[in-house]
Amino acid sequence: MDGTPKADLAGLRRLPAVDQVLKSPLALAAAERFGRAETTTAVRAALEEARATLKSGAAEPEDADGLASRALAALEAKARPSLAPVFNLTGTVLHTNLGRALLAEEAIAAATAAMRSAVALEYDLDSGKRGERDDHVRDLLCRLTGAEDATVVNNNAAAVLLVLNSLAAERDSIVSRGELIEIGGAFRMPDIMARAGTRLVEVGTTNRTHPKDYRSALSPETGLLVKVHTSNYRIEGFTAEVAPKDLAAIAREADVPLFNDLGSGTLADLAAHGLVHEPTVRESVLEGADIVTFSGDKLLGGPQAGFIVGRRDLIAAINRNPMKRALRVDKIRLAALEATLKLYLDPDRLAQRLPTLRLLTRTADDMAAQAARMAPMVAARLGDTFRVETRACKSQIGSGALPLETLPSTALALIPADGSGRRLSALADALRRLPVPVIGRVEDQALIFDLRCLEDEAGLAATLAHLELSDGTV
Repeated sequence: MDGTPKADLAGLRRLPAVDQVLKSPLALAAAERFGRAETTTAVRAALEEARATLKSGAAEPEDADGLASRALAALEAKARPSLAPVFNLTGTVLHTNLGRALLAEEAIAAATAAMRSAVALEYDLDSGKRGERDDHVRDLLCRLTGAEDATVVNNNAAAVLLVLNSLAAERDSIVSRGELIEIGGAFRMPDIMARAGTRLVEVGTTNRTHPKDYRSALSPETGLLVKVHTSNYRIEGFTAEVAPKDLAAIAREADVPLFNDLGSGTLADLAAHGLVHEPTVRESVLEGADIVTFSGDKLLGGPQAGFIVGRRDLIAAINRNPMKRALRVDKIRLAALEATLKLYLDPDRLAQRLPTLRLLTRTADDMAAQAARMAPMVAARLGDTFRVETRACKSQIGSGALPLETLPSTALALIPADGSGRRLSALADALRRLPVPVIGRVEDQALIFDLRCLEDEAGLAATLAHLELSDGTV
């Protein structure tokens, strides 16, 4: 005997066989959707779970329909994409962990069209010969930035790596100590330089670097002067740095290219939209940078990409690097990039058509009105266990852009009626388990729903209708 009570053994014997369960209507429907092999595996797992339940003291065994239902639920859960949509109520517009920029409808349509059919990716329709994939965005980039030439790779880290390896391999790259940045994922400029095969030459100090520091470091071994925009932090107080225009003059005197990595990068003057000014790519080109790199999925508001713009001869050298092929982008991303860049040709409507700029420029009145509409619904859903308040709050741009700048916003604060931190954690957990997870932030003993990025009110209401806390309080 295995120690199982006799009553339980009788229940185990009454469990249907795998073949019986597979003949039930729900199992047949599951096999049609997910295939017989996957359905059989799920049924076997459901039976194993049922056996364990009976052995632990359950009174009655499940029938074939019940087991098929359990198997179908498991298959549906398994089929859900892991890269699931979420509601971003964190207050960070370009949230790295939530995918950064939302694409414009034009970019989504272009990417979808490219996925559905063959496209002239590297085929010149005029000549009937092989073409170059960069051609799809080169002219747009040159027009928008004022650069002579342009190329694109899969992200800005790749762009930096490719520039350094192409133009300064086995030579010196001079950079200020105050610009030796580290960004998310342990990306450190010194490490990238080492991998690129260039020798890092640090000049100045952490807080102060002067023109003489660069001039003193110049030698016949110098390959590049490097300017790194510290977009994800600021050094304040007793500081000094060499402006890009002045550094360009030093580079010209020494006949050495100036490489300016803008990091996030923007093609539009944010100040024109009521935001704090961030150096634009065009400004960097006009200030004399020979090569400029910047991201596609941050302030630019497109898919992940790394752009390289600048002098025609230097871009040609970069494109000859074998690494360029390893870092190139595919047809889907190129289609989305082209559509996104074209939006910048119509600056009057850019803020309405580009989601990143639209979210960054939402008005206080708009968000306050939204809070007034949403608060009663959220309060009714939570009942007496939570108090819902409308609060003024601060949003941030995110992804290292303008790290010290915040945007006035409006939030719903969900406060446990009993002040329980456990209840607050339970609510946050339950929100993450919803069909479309809802991600807020915990602040001042409340769960904050920052409304800056909420455009689908009806969708959020429908999702919250599924909310249940594990302790039964919702």
